[in-house]
Amino acid sequence: MTTPITQSAPDDDDRNSFIYVVAALAALNGLLFGFDTGVISGAMLYIRKTFELATLFGHSVNAAYVEGIIVSGAMVGAVIGAALAGRLADRLGRRRLILVGAVVFFVGSLIMAIAPTVEILIVGRIVDGIGVGFASVVGPLYISEISPPKIRGSLVSLNQLTITSGILIAYLVNYAFSSGGEWRWMLGLGMLPAAVLFAGMLFMPESPRWLYEQGRVSDAREVLSKTRLESQIDAELSEIKETVRTESGTFRDLFQPWVRPMLVVGIGLAAFQQVTGINTVMYYAPTILESTGFADTASILATVGIGAVNVVMTVVAVLLIDRTGRRPLLLTGLAGMAGMLGVLGVAFYLPGLSGGLGLIATGSLMLYVAFFAIGLGPVFWLLISEIYPMEIRGTAMGVVTVINWGGNLIVSLTFLRLVDVFGQSGTFWLYGVLSVIALVFCYQLVPETKGRSLEEIEADLRETAFGRDTDDHPDVAKTDD
Repeated sequence: MTTPITQSAPDDDDRNSFIYVVAALAALNGLLFGFDTGVISGAMLYIRKTFELATLFGHSVNAAYVEGIIVSGAMVGAVIGAALAGRLADRLGRRRLILVGAVVFFVGSLIMAIAPTVEILIVGRIVDGIGVGFASVVGPLYISEISPPKIRGSLVSLNQLTITSGILIAYLVNYAFSSGGEWRWMLGLGMLPAAVLFAGMLFMPESPRWLYEQGRVSDAREVLSKTRLESQIDAELSEIKETVRTESGTFRDLFQPWVRPMLVVGIGLAAFQQVTGINTVMYYAPTILESTGFADTASILATVGIGAVNVVMTVVAVLLIDRTGRRPLLLTGLAGMAGMLGVLGVAFYLPGLSGGLGLIATGSLMLYVAFFAIGLGPVFWLLISEIYPMEIRGTAMGVVTVINWGGNLIVSLTFLRLVDVFGQSGTFWLYGVLSVIALVFCYQLVPETKGRSLEEIEADLRETAFGRDTDDHPDVAKTDD
């Protein structure tokens, strides 16, 4: 049921205020995403002191394996949530799925906070992850469908900014409770933003596009009247009508010859965003820093600095992405990531890490995160919303998001095992090699979409098949500047 909206025509200030409030509330989905990503990193330092991690379901196991399961449990849930989110968003509506996701996240956080055993803790992580999986799909979808076209890009980018802000908030929470090792409070405080999201969304409208698809045209018009000029409403309703009429794509359409290259790009970016190691830093930063000589509390405080760098550089990326283009930020970011991973591997390889090399390792971690935050972090989510044709965009983004969470799961589950086998230096060098491969992949295949409408991008892709008719590089959507 759509929230009642006053019939008097709002002025421009009212419209702007309303849409920013709606977008900010919906962007709390990203904050849940980021909080879950960051909070486990500090909590793990103390969870391993509370539970016997060498035993699981009554069987003796490798403690590093159990720690990996605890961390990656949320990723298992997120894969499930992301796989279901597209269909549920179409069936329940965007707003209702956000409400469901907030409840699921709240329950997962509660289970973790009171978990009496490591097995129950893992269950809580999985439930928490399902809520995160919902949020990662429906948050940006809701914002994009309710936002006016002229500010849609900045409002959708707000979701990425709240992800990094959520990570930073999680690090601050970790630090606040680190002196007493109160990991249950660290994990349990996720209930707070979930409750705020749920309460706020009770008063927000449904997506006008979803309402129109359900035949509720008057409700769709009513929502648009709060965010559009009266002269724009009929035109936008006509565009929605045309989109709804033509959107008949199926999963099989992803494998059309002209679409296949875009699917390869999306899957490649989704995988490389994870296998280049970013979430080893997000999940295990205190553990990594502890090995450089930091005490528990000091390592968590240093992690707060990493989170702050992540937020600041995401702001820089949002400011630059429509000026410099997607490709320059992506290629610069990957080159920097590869370089910093190389330095990080050297720092861990040489003896005396607790001295000057420890500072080098810490600085390299921060710079690695900075390069990710201006490139592969935000550019991935933006590109997959641009390069797919309208009739299969939801299906394609669903597939790519599942691949992204699957990669996240694999990396988080294998990091400690890789360290056991290759050592920390070898593991970081492996991620560095994968970053170089990602750089080559992006240079060869990823298009530039700056300054082009979605319709122009689709037309260019149909005509040139990712620039195969060009002589220099495969920029699909070329700009005039």
